[in-house]
Amino acid sequence: MPSYRLTLAVGALAPGVTPPAVLPKAARLVAERAVVEAQDVRLLRGVPCVVVRYEAEDDSVATAVARHAVDGLRSTVEVRSDRVTRRDGGSWTPIA
Repeated sequence: MPSYRLTLAVGALAPGVTPPAVLPKAARLVAERAVVEAQDVRLLRGVPCVVVRYEAEDDSVATAVARHAVDGLRSTVEVRSDRVTRRDGGSWTPIA
């Protein structure tokens, strides 16, 4: 089964939300629809990003999983941008 990665650039947190709470919530939301392989927080070009890697049957399912996670996070954190990529050999290919 293909591996996908959802990368979310995050901004302001909702009142009462702490930074350590964002990654577990993102992973839980993805896990509601797919098998989570890994989760991480990264600083990309100075912007904090939540990264969740997961399995999905195809690009359309992977996109639906990502939409579910993004929609579920909007009450917790400002999602500045999101990107879904698919593992192709040794690289990550963006999907629409």
